[in-house]
Amino acid sequence: MSDKNQLDFKIPTHLLPADGRFGCGPSKVRPEQVAAVTSRLTSVMGTSHRQAPVKNIVGSVRSGLMSLFNLPEGWEIVLGNGGSTVFWDVATFGLIRERSHHLVFGEFSSKFAEASAAAPHLADPVVLSSDTGTHPTPVADASCDIYAYPHNETSTGVALTPVRPGGDGLVVVDATSAAGGLMWDPANVDVYYFAPQKCFAGDGGLWIAACSPRAVERIREIKATKRWQPASLDLSIALDNSVANQTYNTPALATLIMLDEQVQWMNTNGGLQWAANRSADSARTLYSWAESRAFATPFVANSAQRSNVVGTIDIDGVDANQISAILRANGVVDTDSYRKLGRNQLRIGMFPAIDPADVAALTGCIDVVVEHLSS
Repeated sequence: MSDKNQLDFKIPTHLLPADGRFGCGPSKVRPEQVAAVTSRLTSVMGTSHRQAPVKNIVGSVRSGLMSLFNLPEGWEIVLGNGGSTVFWDVATFGLIRERSHHLVFGEFSSKFAEASAAAPHLADPVVLSSDTGTHPTPVADASCDIYAYPHNETSTGVALTPVRPGGDGLVVVDATSAAGGLMWDPANVDVYYFAPQKCFAGDGGLWIAACSPRAVERIREIKATKRWQPASLDLSIALDNSVANQTYNTPALATLIMLDEQVQWMNTNGGLQWAANRSADSARTLYSWAESRAFATPFVANSAQRSNVVGTIDIDGVDANQISAILRANGVVDTDSYRKLGRNQLRIGMFPAIDPADVAALTGCIDVVVEHLSS
């Protein structure tokens, strides 16, 4: 049967999820977030980011995140333009004093290590890596002044609960796909940075960093050394502007509005524990389904390391790309594996905005697609 004919297969309507978006970023945006943007069409959109209407939204985001993460007094929420990829460069200028220590267990954790290695003013980083589908164990290293690793590796679906390895180094956690969907303890972290296009269901182009008092002190300390930093990558400038409820340069206002709406939604419904429980419900459904099917296996063998927000499922005997293509033709989108991982695999977002009932419906859709392709 040709690929074209395969795509003509119709999944029974009663099996389809109410919302077919399962991407791992950009992720599903709730209609209420779009409505929040349109309701500010004349009062905020197209207006100055230095004036009260926009600054009030930035302030609401900052206070909302402080509440969501239950951050102690002295922490700051810092914002800047560019996303988490830019924050790796920001950190090489404004957080790493001399040498960094990295845990690498996927595509995105490797990129921060590469940025640190390329910085001419820093010593070569220490890098501990493990096979994809696993994570290394954090260890103390007195030669390093920051420990960097992801809370959730988006490319592989491996989660590592933040811990403090020991020593005086700052713990700097990439939470891009974890923030808002996985629990964490601020006592174990100094910088928890992320972008809003995953659990916070917004657009990209913004980085947010929750910074402990120790991290704020480090930012000020490095600034005092007169180390050259481009203004757009200068954490001290970002910090000063954030305290004033603004960004250094013009932000995308729709992104801020959608982020604020999502944070308020989470806090109103019960905070981070509620949001994390919602993702955990989806994860239990997905992994138990995969374990009960002959053609599917959770890629992450150790159940304790499986992510509740990004599920990776190996497929046997059927082309996973064909499964994704037929799902897409039926309005169920973005279940493709991470392109560089190179496995016959489905990757499924389970962020809080995604209804756990829709994850259950997705598994039923995959069942009928696999049955069709196997016939």
